Amino acid sequence: MNRLLSILAPLTLIALLLGAWELACRVLAVPSYLVPPPSEIGAATLQNLPLLLSAAWNTLSMAVTALVFASLTACALALVVALHPLLEKAVQPLVTTLQVTPIVGIAPLVVIWAGLEHPERGVFVLALVVAFFPIFSGALTGLKSADPDLERLFELYGAGNLQKLFRLRLPSAVPFLLEGHKVAAGLALVGAVVAEFVAGTGGAQGLAWRILEAEHRLETAKMFGALLVLALMGVALYSLMQVAERMILQRWRGR
Repeated sequence: MNRLLSILAPLTLIALLLGAWELACRVLAVPSYLVPPPSEIGAATLQNLPLLLSAAWNTLSMAVTALVFASLTACALALVVALHPLLEKAVQPLVTTLQVTPIVGIAPLVVIWAGLEHPERGVFVLALVVAFFPIFSGALTGLKSADPDLERLFELYGAGNLQKLFRLRLPSAVPFLLEGHKVAAGLALVGAVVAEFVAGTGGAQGLAWRILEAEHRLETAKMFGALLVLALMGVALYSLMQVAERMILQRWRGR
């Protein structure tokens, strides 16, 4: 019963909000090019669904590819840094500076350096950059979260740095790594969309390009449809990461 209510509650709220939106647009006679009613947005989404799904796949594939590369580079750097505390002090300020710099500010530079004739490279690089920090930060925090008593026990039995790293500190970092990847998945999608907006060219035909195309034609309902597909894609990606996290943590805790 509780599970059914947890599903019905958000669906009921969404239905009420959509109904109020539809009613307000009809009663106030709001122009469709300004704020279209949900019924018109739904019709435009269905009409352009093949085009939107193709664009969504382009954006999603670029974001997921960037996420994989960000995971590999961030985890590798975190492992190296964990073995050398002095290296951590050298790397941490640079990584933090890169993370706190607004993504919109560096996006034009990334697109130019990647080549205006190859905007997909800029999309990939920017998505990788924004996904890198959560994974690196989570990995580094997790590697330093091992039980000090267990570390002393390892030292008592003569374990080396690599043995402590892979047999104690890395297993202790699993929950932090999973949380970092969950955050990075959403950020990779954001980075890909921002880069597509900055590129502003049909060479990177993701959802951002479709939104820009609809904006130039004043097809507001189509813009909302692209935003809807983008939101659903982000929710699906986050939910998938949550399921993977739950499954891995169950096995991790069991061991």
